[in-house]
Amino acid sequence: MIDILFKHIEEKVSLSNADREMLSTFFSAKRLRKKQYLLQEGEVCKYLTFVAKGLLRTYNVDEKGVEHMSIFGWEGWWLSDFNSFLSGEPAVFHIDAIEDSELLLISRANYEALTLAVPVMDRYFRILYQNSLATKEKRLMSSITHTAEEKYLQLICSNPEIINRIPQNLIASYLGIAPETLSRIKKNLALRR
Repeated sequence: MIDILFKHIEEKVSLSNADREMLSTFFSAKRLRKKQYLLQEGEVCKYLTFVAKGLLRTYNVDEKGVEHMSIFGWEGWWLSDFNSFLSGEPAVFHIDAIEDSELLLISRANYEALTLAVPVMDRYFRILYQNSLATKEKRLMSSITHTAEEKYLQLICSNPEIINRIPQNLIASYLGIAPETLSRIKKNLALRR
């Protein structure tokens, strides 16, 4: 599992053999079964989580019981309720497994120690945060300026595997549309082909 993390890190920064040895001591492994929670709203998020295998989702539930999907995380993604992780405040998100998953967890204390012990990791995480911020800005602009069909096409263009791995109702929630609207969009696209 740690080799998958090394591969992901080395797509952004270079690791020495000493860095690799040191890095592996900061993480713990965890397996989740499908539908099992990693985090529930109201708990404090104690870990930053790397998805080595499987698929998770981050979402919140409104007062009417409607789920609002925030992020899907598959192999090579990091997930957490980042505000809760950093501040120690209660989480506003749930994180659970859509598929059986294998994860690597790092606690806040180990995260801080890791960035001091392996300085290149500070750069790695900075690159991730920059990319995450840019992605969130694009998603925000898309939600404001694009039609439901445009958002769907953008999603499947950037993440084609999403169609086969994620149930339609969750995709609809992620796009901020009703499942019936997504069905209609898919039907219209199929008719145009």
